[in-house]
Amino acid sequence: MDLLEEAVRLRREGRKCALATIVEVNGSIPSYESAKILVRDDGTMAGTIGGGCVEADVWAAAREVIETEKPRRMQFNLGQDAAYDNGLICGGQLDVYIEPLLPHPRAFIFGAGHISKSLCQVAALAGFSTAVIDNRESFANRERFPMADDVYAEEYEDAFPKLNVNGSSYLIIVTRGHRDDMRVLRWAITTPARYIAMIGSKRKTIAVVKELEKEGIAREAFHRLFAPMGLDIGAITPEEIAIAVAAEMIAVRRNPDPAWRALAKSVFAHEELKALLK
Repeated sequence: MDLLEEAVRLRREGRKCALATIVEVNGSIPSYESAKILVRDDGTMAGTIGGGCVEADVWAAAREVIETEKPRRMQFNLGQDAAYDNGLICGGQLDVYIEPLLPHPRAFIFGAGHISKSLCQVAALAGFSTAVIDNRESFANRERFPMADDVYAEEYEDAFPKLNVNGSSYLIIVTRGHRDDMRVLRWAITTPARYIAMIGSKRKTIAVVKELEKEGIAREAFHRLFAPMGLDIGAITPEEIAIAVAAEMIAVRRNPDPAWRALAKSVFAHEELKALLK
């Protein structure tokens, strides 16, 4: 199996993996410099760097690299005692570099108004592929969104099944009204998206959450909701709001810890909202 082709396939499917490579060798080892193994997000792997305890330790470290999205370098000394115990009569040293291979981040922007137009541009410049979804063809079109990778001009519920949402997806809800926002949010919280954000004031957020709670949706389902969306930089214009939202998306992208994301900006992070939710 070509490990790089497999890594590309996994990324296209929205899956994480880690690639471990022997980058330095001194003395005799049961493999060779540049040998690789690919560890998938489900724990399965392809390739080999020689087997034994070294490979087992690298596999365990690769799982951590996938989780933290941070690279790691490991050094192994196959001394005579360790080598004999593992059946590896080698005695050399090797360094292994383990790097995370992540799906390309993709922003799905629901609504094609002024903020969406600016956000599409800023997100693209920040390295996100973008898709714009709106039920108004006069707004959701290529002329208005030339930088978008995809544009869907159809009812939101019709577009949902066509969107490949995964752990590297960012959902931004900026439709033309509360009811449409609610339609999208109802679906968004059922997805594995890394980031879900909705425009509007704190009171609007509470009103939407309470309305969906009446439908039987548990409050815990909204813990991933970033609302009001965007970092608090005093943004007023559509362009400023787009920058604030893109900055928040970058913060979430570079800080993969789920606990950080929940505490940073969920609707329950605001004391005022806690009081209103009682």
